Amino acid sequence: MIQIGIIGGAGYTAGELIRILLYHKKTTINFVYSTSNAGNKISNVHQDLVGETNMKFTNTINDTVDVLFLCLGHGNSKSFLEKYQFSDTTKIIDLSNDFRLNENASFQNKKFVYGLPELNKEAIKLVNFIANPGCFATAIQLALLPLAENGLLKDDVHINAVTGATGAGTSLSTTTHFTWRDNNFSYYKPFTHQHLDEINQSVQQLQHSFAKDIYFMPNRGNFSRGIFATAYTNFDDRLEEAKKLYQDFYKEAQFTHISDENLHLKQVVNTNKCLIHLYKHENKLLITSIIDNLVKGASGQAVHNMNLMLGFAEDEGLQLKGTYF
Repeated sequence: MIQIGIIGGAGYTAGELIRILLYHKKTTINFVYSTSNAGNKISNVHQDLVGETNMKFTNTINDTVDVLFLCLGHGNSKSFLEKYQFSDTTKIIDLSNDFRLNENASFQNKKFVYGLPELNKEAIKLVNFIANPGCFATAIQLALLPLAENGLLKDDVHINAVTGATGAGTSLSTTTHFTWRDNNFSYYKPFTHQHLDEINQSVQQLQHSFAKDIYFMPNRGNFSRGIFATAYTNFDDRLEEAKKLYQDFYKEAQFTHISDENLHLKQVVNTNKCLIHLYKHENKLLITSIIDNLVKGASGQAVHNMNLMLGFAEDEGLQLKGTYF
């Protein structure tokens, strides 16, 4: 069995990761590290795991685990790896933004590969260090990459995306309190969200000539989990041609699917799926992309990357059933 270590075990993404890995047939969780919860039962924090595991958090690490997941806040993964050394054979999957950009991908003797399977699957299979994509970035890139691969992003792209409250993490702030979030809606970081950098990087990986602007308006929704993203740009061909481009691009994608019907968020919550819908209005192509921010946008994608790195079936541990009602 593959031995797993999890760092930063008390957060939402770690909770999802534990939930998935408990039922992964080829792995076992060796330790879950959390200095603030050391000695406490994991199910005391992640209460959906009551009856699923009796494991406790620890403040010690096993530096010989086969796979290490870093579920730390942005900026903390690098400092953690500076402090702790792991076996030369330990594969590391980082869920923060520390190593996602090319200029930050090399660290110590490690070279991190950007872990979007629909873009970099073959590279992921060959490496030991993965930078897991951001949640907004995942939904938006999957909406745009088929156009980029065909050199069809010729104009500015406009994006509006809404995320649930779990996207802000477990730390309380003014905008995460129930009394503020309930029956409310707001935007934040207009046109400057940090995920824009990785979105542009991936678009230019496929369409080197892309030099237009991506205008991104992120929003906070009054629901717990999920991302509903819409993007539109100029597109001169027919809708049927656009559908063929997307179907061809994702024909071997395990979790990304093109739908002919309008989408709604409950179709993907608690799953590792991304669903995409296309709509043409005059010369504008509207692309809708929906994911669960904690699964496809974080922990599920991290496990998908692990499966690729270890040669497992892509969907091992990820045959998750959503909660439609």
